[in-house]
Amino acid sequence: MFRIIIAAVLLSSSGAFAQGLTAAQRDACMGDYEKYCKSVMPGGGRIIACLEKENDKLTPACKKVLAQEEGKKK
Repeated sequence: MFRIIIAAVLLSSSGAFAQGLTAAQRDACMGDYEKYCKSVMPGGGRIIACLEKENDKLTPACKKVLAQEEGKKK
């Protein structure tokens, strides 16, 4: 029973992560999200804000896609 609950939580958090990001961001940043921002409630740009706050710790690939997406907004 405990394993089922853990699996459900992991799947739902990954799904929430997927909803707030582009495909490129999801691919590049999943590991960083799991490590630094997994507890962040999705919605309202909170996941992106968390990743940006942890920028100095992120993988180069994640930093790159976040910077590219930020550049598109300007």
